[in-house]
Amino acid sequence: MTDPDALEDIALPERRQRVRGHDRPRAAILGQLAERRLPGAILLHGPQGIGKATFAFEMAAAILTATGDEAAHRVEEQVGAMSHPNLFLLRRRPRDTKGYYTVIRVEDVRELRDSLHHTRGRAGYRVAIVDSIDDCNPSAANALLKTLEEPPADTIFLLVSHRPGQLLPTIKSRCHNLALRPVGPDAVRAVLLEHDPSLGQAELDRAVALAGGRPRRAFETLALAPESALGALQAWLSDPARHPAAVAMQLADALGADTQSTELSFAREMLDDWMADEARNAAMQARGRMRLASANELWDKAHALFAEADDINLDMKQTLVAIFDAIRKHAAMTASVSAEPL
Repeated sequence: MTDPDALEDIALPERRQRVRGHDRPRAAILGQLAERRLPGAILLHGPQGIGKATFAFEMAAAILTATGDEAAHRVEEQVGAMSHPNLFLLRRRPRDTKGYYTVIRVEDVRELRDSLHHTRGRAGYRVAIVDSIDDCNPSAANALLKTLEEPPADTIFLLVSHRPGQLLPTIKSRCHNLALRPVGPDAVRAVLLEHDPSLGQAELDRAVALAGGRPRRAFETLALAPESALGALQAWLSDPARHPAAVAMQLADALGADTQSTELSFAREMLDDWMADEARNAAMQARGRMRLASANELWDKAHALFAEADDINLDMKQTLVAIFDAIRKHAAMTASVSAEPL
């Protein structure tokens, strides 16, 4: 099965099966596996592009090896080819005509459920990977919940989620929740060099700097022109209050010109990350209550503006101008509060 979110020329998660970083989650699952006390469902959640799906396939190979009767290299070959009879994968399906369905449908979940109730093809546990559960429409999510409530024997579900806050609470309550976080710069650099050892130092440094701990984003950076506005956006976000308003206008013009561009999608992720970091840092400050309230208000405003622009096709340049202005005001306000004496 192909991956609807795959990047061109980048190996699918099932092909790689080795993810950089994520040492603690890996140790947690392997420890439970060694003690034969794996939970029936594990929710692997974290930002998109940090390697959660690859991690899921790595863990699937480990589970199939530990509970089966074949050597590790043989299992890994079968996982890479998606030919292991005890491995199941639920993703958005290709359409009969062109492209992919926008959601995982209830009939897709039912097909998985029926397959899991057949006699297993080989000794050992079965592993079902859902990549990602965020793609399930409401009917599919409810059907999956029923399967999690009455799972087949000796079956482990690995559910990948980029937005766990939007999942059904009943699904989350049925899972062991395991958070994966962005990886370090060295891990991102290693992933890039594994893919292409000929990458130059300047390319590597730029991709690692813009990746924010997400290898997928680093690969996307390599596909962008060196003169992309993303570097300028990164510099602007380092200190929004310091730059004149004209800089934000120029950024909005450059990024909002094509609403379907990879560059704009990338920029929106960078803005999300910056606002999330603001809220996180404010929550850890002894005097951060006002900053946290402002960061939460900024988050809500930015997402409302983007949603409105997407829904009714508003001018993206003007939307970005409004969001950049809100960020500048937040940064200026919180800077002045921080400067006040205790």
